[in-house]
Amino acid sequence: MTDLLRRGRLEVETDLLLGVEEVLLLEHVAVAVDESGAVQARSVTATTATTAATVPVDAKPAQRGFDAALFATGGAGSRTAPASSASASPPTPRPATPKLSSTPSSTPSSAQTSTFSTAPQSAAPSTGTPLVPIADRIVPPSAGSKAEQLALLDAMHARECPHCASATAHTRLVFGEGNADAELVFIGDAPTEAEDQLGKPFVGRAGDKLNEMISAMGLTRDDVYVANVLKSRTPENRTPLPQEIERCGPYLLAQLAIISPKAIVTLGGPATKLLLASELGITRLRGVTANIRIGAAAGEPVDVPVMPTLHPAYLLRNYTPETRMQVWEDLKKVLAILGRPVPQRK
Repeated sequence: MTDLLRRGRLEVETDLLLGVEEVLLLEHVAVAVDESGAVQARSVTATTATTAATVPVDAKPAQRGFDAALFATGGAGSRTAPASSASASPPTPRPATPKLSSTPSSTPSSAQTSTFSTAPQSAAPSTGTPLVPIADRIVPPSAGSKAEQLALLDAMHARECPHCASATAHTRLVFGEGNADAELVFIGDAPTEAEDQLGKPFVGRAGDKLNEMISAMGLTRDDVYVANVLKSRTPENRTPLPQEIERCGPYLLAQLAIISPKAIVTLGGPATKLLLASELGITRLRGVTANIRIGAAAGEPVDVPVMPTLHPAYLLRNYTPETRMQVWEDLKKVLAILGRPVPQRK
């Protein structure tokens, strides 16, 4: 019992650091943060999810190893960012997001997968509504190479996206960049201020840490593709709202349909929740493979495995053996999905 409570407290503290306003602790207990920042507990009743999303929850912690050499200190991008750094500052307070109940699998396993439908959904009100899978409704261009198709989709998005074409908090759009034929795609939630200024995803210290993660896998930034769910910066870098995702998110699915990767890594709780339509915290979701279906709008649906892991910025703020071990274990599972060997580290 003591060990269970200790693990529960760790998950709650971690999720609160990640900016989650309400965290499911045990079967009938939830912890929430009120407007004053105080933590309160209340009783909840779990119900069956009404959407297509079903997420397995491990009844026991997965066995995890630790590569002590991962992200070894000494490099300019491998040390914890100072408190004054933009990438290391505490997350901006976010509006409460609606809850989505999830039904645990009867046979939980760290290697288990779930499939999340991206079938079209009707537009939902912005409040009091659970997250739903992003609608796969954008038919991507099909002429030319994949790089040419992505360029056409980029122009189409800038011209037609119901959200980004009218949003005003950004300087420029950040569509994504990388190898159009990549086997692996990394996805964040929305551009930061630095990304907005440069027009590129994952720059600065968080970008350096992501590059280290990619290098640890034996790959380079040129081998992968990097994008965000939302293509324009949100006001004060807040978490994207449901209506913003409903309008802009389908363009991400069109990107993925063009690239057709073998695996996707979602970086952090917001990106994972938005893509998988789950309200579980990242400490519950990370390390567990889930499948999403892409290509439905083009009539060529295919399931792609998704591996949620911690955001590079969170790793910088919490640079501990435990967080390094968790990320490395997640990345090794991705290498197994890709059929690539785990690189030997010095």
